Amino acid sequence: MRTPEDGGTGRAFEVTFDGRPVKALPGRTVAAVLWAAGVTSWRTTRDGGRPRGVFCGIGVCFDCLVTVNDRPNQRACLVPARPGDVIRTQEGTGHEN
Repeated sequence: MRTPEDGGTGRAFEVTFDGRPVKALPGRTVAAVLWAAGVTSWRTTRDGGRPRGVFCGIGVCFDCLVTVNDRPNQRACLVPARPGDVIRTQEGTGHEN
């Protein structure tokens, strides 16, 4: 995965993840942006609070759910990151941390 620091293409922009700024490149999904920033988990399970992130990467499972711009249950592997997006972790199904 290429990041703004290693010469990725396009002009970098910023999104916010759990209140902190994260650099992103055009055409990347929310999951790719978070992964490039070193974030590998952004949801916890309803039972046990176990961490979850990308599992299938093609939108079939529900492990990568996040809240994007106040819309819960967005699959991070499918949603394109856009400048100014506010991304938050989720607990279980639709409850924000």
